[in-house]
This record gives sequence, structure tokens and C-alpha cells, in this order.
Amino acid sequence: MEPRPLTVRYFAGARAAAGRPEEVAAAGRSLDDLTTELAQRHGDRLAAVLRVASFLVDGVACHDRRAPLPGGATIDVLPPFAGG
Repeated sequence: MEPRPLTVRYFAGARAAAGRPEEVAAAGRSLDDLTTELAQRHGDRLAAVLRVASFLVDGVACHDRRAPLPGGATIDVLPPFAGG
């Protein structure tokens, strides 16, 4: 059975750079692999955001960008926010 696809949700500047609020991507990869694919798909503007963004995997901060992402996971892309 094929793993369920990932849902990638973009917030703030990541949403503007991707040109959409969310999209799906194939499962069976790491966060590093996923961000490389997303940068290639959407270009330099999103690539720049992805380099400085934080990521949540099913609501939990992802610290190991080489670990396999679980099928069906939701990946939130959170760029740095201004303010304080």
C-alpha cells in the first residue's frame, strides 16, 4: 500500500512565496528532501523562506530534518515573524 501524501501548509511570507496556502507532496522522504523539492517547484523566493523557516510535523517542532516524514503528516512552514 502506498503511503498517504503529505499536506504542506504555508503561513505568512511562505504563503506569499509559494503562491498558495497549501499543497500535497509525496510521502516517503525527509524534510530536507521535501524542502528541496518545494524550492525547485516554486523558485528562489520560496527557497529563501525555506532556509530560515521553522517546521511543524503534525503540530510538533521538527528538529531532525533528515528523519523520514510519516505518511499522511501535515507539515506547517513557519517563516520568522516580525514583532516582539
